[in-house]
Amino acid sequence: MRRGSSLACITLANLAFTPLVVKCFEAAILKLTEDPHRRFNALTREWVLVSPHRATRPWQGELAPAQAASEPAYDPTCYLCPGNTRAGGIRNPVYSSTFVFENDFAALKPQASPGRIDVDNMGLLVAESESGVCRVICFSPRHDLTLATMNVPAIEDVVRTWVEQYRELGDLADIQHVQIFENRGAMMGASNPHPHCQVWATASIPEAPSKELAAQQAYLGSHSRCLLCDYLALEARQQERVICQNDGFVALVPFWAVWPFEILVGSRRHFGSMNELAAGEIQSLSDILHRITSTYDKVFGVPFPYSMGFHQPPTDGVLHPECHFHAHFYPPLLRSATIRKHMVGFEMLGTPQRDITPEIAAERLRELAGKLSAEALS
Repeated sequence: MRRGSSLACITLANLAFTPLVVKCFEAAILKLTEDPHRRFNALTREWVLVSPHRATRPWQGELAPAQAASEPAYDPTCYLCPGNTRAGGIRNPVYSSTFVFENDFAALKPQASPGRIDVDNMGLLVAESESGVCRVICFSPRHDLTLATMNVPAIEDVVRTWVEQYRELGDLADIQHVQIFENRGAMMGASNPHPHCQVWATASIPEAPSKELAAQQAYLGSHSRCLLCDYLALEARQQERVICQNDGFVALVPFWAVWPFEILVGSRRHFGSMNELAAGEIQSLSDILHRITSTYDKVFGVPFPYSMGFHQPPTDGVLHPECHFHAHFYPPLLRSATIRKHMVGFEMLGTPQRDITPEIAAERLRELAGKLSAEALS
């Protein structure tokens, strides 16, 4: 019998009621820490291949240069610093907190020409107009700060600005979805190191939130409960993948994580959007964001790159009780500050795959988060 297996028995009786025949066979027990396996992403209803036995293989691939760790408090060449002229020719005000402006090089336009094309009505060459609004939010006038190095009250100002933008843009008649996201680091395509994020408000619901919306709707319909409420309760009982938590939020490496140090942040209380954040939850969200990003920076001792974004209900004027407020962090670093994780080969042509298990990643992040908490108390 192979290691990690057990005997499973089936009892059979024939039609003539002869003495019972017992048939035993060997059934392997799946070991999540050793065996290749697939994990189901309940939020998107997709699968990820996990290969824990590959984590020790030697690396002879690309080594990317580590990011510079220091920036000045004010950069006269930065187009996001207070009082400077942006690339589009508009001068910034001398702002002292958060600063919001229309993206000078927006991917969407509020007044896109309406229309739809379907060549020969075959459903093969199809295009339709997409209008929307793109804005930039500077977190701070300080060029050298990040969510990891800002204090929690300053992050609270950022969260309140997010709430205002979600509400304002979501109230527009032709907007169905408001996506708030941050790309941190040049590796993630950030064109400027000044702390900032973006808001894209679209006339349609994008692909990723559409998948999550469908999964949450289906779960509510079949279970009469919230998918993420049940999932977070399961994670709270197991504690294997939980990194840190406070009164309002929990941060964990999801069971179905694709990226090496991916994190899901979920609210403890069931609500859908930032519009429903209570005053104490604004502070709790700010605290958890600070703890996550400062922990990230300790993983490899460099400013940690990531894409982060919030998933909230569509702003289509319809109630969405299935939606549970949450955020995703997708960081690309794999084994060091210079080794990236790319989606290639089987992952592009087959299904996403990862070597470092969510449990191992969570253990490392949890240890670092604990050290930061201990340092803060000392």
